[in-house]
Amino acid sequence: MIQAATKRAVIYARVSTSEQDTARQERDLKAFAERAGYDVQNVFVETASGAKNDRKERAKVMKLAQSREIDAVLVTELSRWGRSTSDLLDTLNTLASFGVSVHAQTGMTFDLQSAQGKLMLGVMASLAEFERDLLKERVKSGLEAAKAKGVKLGRQVGDNPSDKYAARVIELINAGRSYRWIEKDLQISKTTVMAIAKRNADKIKKAS
Repeated sequence: MIQAATKRAVIYARVSTSEQDTARQERDLKAFAERAGYDVQNVFVETASGAKNDRKERAKVMKLAQSREIDAVLVTELSRWGRSTSDLLDTLNTLASFGVSVHAQTGMTFDLQSAQGKLMLGVMASLAEFERDLLKERVKSGLEAAKAKGVKLGRQVGDNPSDKYAARVIELINAGRSYRWIEKDLQISKTTVMAIAKRNADKIKKAS
């Protein structure tokens, strides 16, 4: 009888702050791996908030998956791995393309080759779309509320980096200096000079 090959796995444990530790996650996941018959190749520990983009340890796991050195990633729960529903979807799809599945100790298994995995992926895709639509709705409502209160939206006077040159540019134009001369004198581009002149057309004297 041919014995099935032991699946190679890595453990990924994450906490949000340095005051916390991953000891419990590591202990529980090692016991989980033993029960499920996984050969743990390495343990990756990360301290990062749920929304943080820069996760160096998770990036290492992704590289191992890409090089086909592992078959599965073990986590206590999916929130330890994904930053958001969309991030979870993206990383799960990427791992699936490398033939790597994600297994949560809670019993959730994301093997995208299986019927269960495909079903859960569809549900998550719908949730991600819902989250995006909800965010758009909130932004739109916020803008409408701000507009109703008289708040000016968009870039205001003084927000443009070149506005710090505006007073001097207007002064020189009114003194009869050419755009080329102003460009060299202030060491700014002619395009910037022209943009300032256009924004402040009402302050520039008309040539007689």
